Amino acid sequence: MCQICDKKNEYLQHDSRKRSFLKLAAASALGLGIISSAGIASEEERKVPLPSSTKIPPQPENVLTPDQALERLMAGSKRHASGQSTVSLDIHTSQDALVKGQNPYAAILGCADSRVGPEQCFDEAHGDLFVARVAGNYITVDFLATLEYAVAVLHTPLIMVLGHESCGAVGAAIDAIDKNKQFPGHIQTMATALLPAVRAARSMPGMLYENAVKMNVILTVTELKNSTPILSQSVKERKIRIVGGIYRLSTGMVELVA
Repeated sequence: MCQICDKKNEYLQHDSRKRSFLKLAAASALGLGIISSAGIASEEERKVPLPSSTKIPPQPENVLTPDQALERLMAGSKRHASGQSTVSLDIHTSQDALVKGQNPYAAILGCADSRVGPEQCFDEAHGDLFVARVAGNYITVDFLATLEYAVAVLHTPLIMVLGHESCGAVGAAIDAIDKNKQFPGHIQTMATALLPAVRAARSMPGMLYENAVKMNVILTVTELKNSTPILSQSVKERKIRIVGGIYRLSTGMVELVA
């Protein structure tokens, strides 16, 4: 089958899956189909008239395989770290496309720390990243639902758990164990959620703080891969990748750790 026909079929499948998502979500154990692509459509292919029933993604360049998505994400990290960022955050450059919808190529579960903005870290623009942020970048039911939405509805091929150096939430978890420190309000809940990472880091050589940040990312990646039928089945079928990285405040680079 020609490449153009392949593209038509992919877009038709995308439209069909989106219409039936609410029905399929009620029976998530059946597994949901996710669009994948062998590559990015060429300019010539995008100009070919398609049937009226076909829905073209708002940003065709974001239709990537999981491996391509990771490669693009890390290339953006290198540009950011080297001071060679190229992406404009001016909404007017992509406004017409984004009014029609979204198809981000990567989802980020990141920390709410003000120094670690994913769009800046990866030199990406509006509509490229589907971002969920919470202090300590740990999993809750709400964040699971958010990432399931990215995979099942938006067909995002990549999820990255993004931790960072000098994470205050991880520091609070260490203090909760070492100093038996109690925190006001719901902050204690956050610190408690990160205790498994601190305990796992104690058996590792090196600095406890840095190792706890790393283990928090690794444990969260593992949890996501096995958490729900939507995510676990998609990983098993290699329709998505779930990876982990740490943003180095000192260099501006993201280091893959899982």
